[in-house]
Amino acid sequence: MCAVLVLGSGGGRAFGQDANPSSADNPYWGSVTLHPATDETLQLSLDDVVRRGFENNLGLREAESGETLVKGEKNEALQEFLPTISVSGGTGVFQHDLAAQGFGPGTVGKFASILGLNAAGFNPITKDDLTQGQINYSQTLFSGPVIAGWRAAGAAERAAHFAKMSARGEVVQQVAGAYLHAIAAASEVDQANALEQADRVLFDQAHAAHEAGTAANLDELRARVQLQAQQQAVIAAQNALDKDLILLKREIGVDPGQKIVLTDAAPYSDLAAQTPEEVRAVAYKNRQDYQNLQNQLVEVKAIHAVYRYQRLPTLTFNGYWGVDKVNGTPSHGTFAAIGSLNLPLFREAKLRGDEETAAAQLASVNAQLEDLRGHIDQQVRSALLDVDASGKLVEVARSNVELATRALSDETDRVNAGVDDNLPLVDAQATLASAQNNLIESLYQYNLSKLALARAAGILEQQYRVYLGR
Repeated sequence: MCAVLVLGSGGGRAFGQDANPSSADNPYWGSVTLHPATDETLQLSLDDVVRRGFENNLGLREAESGETLVKGEKNEALQEFLPTISVSGGTGVFQHDLAAQGFGPGTVGKFASILGLNAAGFNPITKDDLTQGQINYSQTLFSGPVIAGWRAAGAAERAAHFAKMSARGEVVQQVAGAYLHAIAAASEVDQANALEQADRVLFDQAHAAHEAGTAANLDELRARVQLQAQQQAVIAAQNALDKDLILLKREIGVDPGQKIVLTDAAPYSDLAAQTPEEVRAVAYKNRQDYQNLQNQLVEVKAIHAVYRYQRLPTLTFNGYWGVDKVNGTPSHGTFAAIGSLNLPLFREAKLRGDEETAAAQLASVNAQLEDLRGHIDQQVRSALLDVDASGKLVEVARSNVELATRALSDETDRVNAGVDDNLPLVDAQATLASAQNNLIESLYQYNLSKLALARAAGILEQQYRVYLGR
């Protein structure tokens, strides 16, 4: 048998993934399941699973919750700029012991003699009814740390947004990869079933020839072994497909017991040639993790400014206006207007420590940003190499299938003509099965590499259809 017919050894499954992936290890393997399974069969296209992933995937839900949390923190920072207004009021009866407050009989007698009053029968216990209402106002007019903190909150919000957008790209890569994996598994099932039917025909022919006395019992035994081995392959392929579908359903929020059918076939299209410089320029513009880190840098710079601005004075305004009414007398207004200027003194050691800490964080983020630029370049170049190599493997795999098919046809003619026994025919069938498995694997890897390239460029969510040739 010519060696060029064999791309890889064996006819089993060449590609695989974790048998029982857990959302505890990777939240993108989990989802929020909103609806129970029904009796109908759910038909899903690639666009359908991406849409459902956006709606239900656990990893994206966590990223969206993180963005909401940061928005809440930004609103808290906004409150520092807004005035605080409160209204208070109350009424009550108050009893006072004048003697306990220093107005004993002797003191009262002195005042009475001066004023010409009679102090006899003076009761030191007094009561009064007091009704009050008051509006309080407070606002920070200027504070360097508050201003810098607002800027940091804005940068954190933008960083959280890009983190969410990066999570959306991860969802596309995860669910599209799971969909393609399931398509490849379904192709393996179809191929295994077709080979089983061919092996059954071969066994029936060998059995009939043995019964007629024109073939040895060994030929029938070989055919039976080949048929049973292929039956095992069908069982294994179907089991792998069922598990792949369960994982896909877990990632998109479909009940694991729901019956689904994948409506899209394995896509194949050549990708236009791109240079590393072209893809890298697109990546620097569109990569959400790169934009996230850039906004983290802005946030850390703002935090650094917060510590520096703590040396500046803080100007605040406080005031109130109220109404008091005592023992039924006519009410009278009360008010106060207070401006405060606070200067930080004798805090230089703490301020310098905070500033040095922020400077260290700033240097760390700068280093991470520079490293990410190099990492993006590495990812882009590696993805382009993978696309080129996997595309060539598809071409070789297709050629191998054609050659193996021709070899099987020739060997079938030789067996039918009585020139050979069925041992070379069994070998030819195994070679074709191996070539077909490698073609399925090559198509799967080619599509995965194109998705990885789109992800490296930061445009997976917008252009996954283009890259897959849909």
